[in-house]
Amino acid sequence: MAKKKKDKKTLPEQVLDKHKVAYTPVELNAIDLSQEEIDAQMAVLGIQESDIYKTLAVKGDKTGPLVAVVPLTERLDMKKLAAVSGNKKTHMLPLKELEATTGYVHGANNPVGIWHNHGFPIYFDNHAKDADFFLVSAGELGRSDRLNPAELAAMIQAPFADLTE
Repeated sequence: MAKKKKDKKTLPEQVLDKHKVAYTPVELNAIDLSQEEIDAQMAVLGIQESDIYKTLAVKGDKTGPLVAVVPLTERLDMKKLAAVSGNKKTHMLPLKELEATTGYVHGANNPVGIWHNHGFPIYFDNHAKDADFFLVSAGELGRSDRLNPAELAAMIQAPFADLTE
């Protein structure tokens, strides 16, 4: 069942606290659950699948690593990301390089932690620009943080751009 996590705060949550950015920790675990059980968790939380965002680690031919934050329901357009990030080409960071580059395992990448630890350029998709909230990973599998996209973008200097197909 979805609930507030009372365990130790993740590094991204500690950074959010330091910068006085409001968030609500959320436990949302979809592993080994039916779609009906997932839908029930989301209903309790008052969210839709489009409110959940994935943090994608990408490599640009000119900039090196960068990050795109896009809705779970959308596909990242590599050409659009390349254009806004000053690259000619971008591609997904190979899975074998992910943890060494970002510090996070697949499924736990977090824009706050990556910004704090590495300072890679981060871009938010326009879908989040006027949203009251979105959910991003809290830096651990099964944990997310619900927060205001505009406040987070201001904190980590992440521009909004058209990033999806």
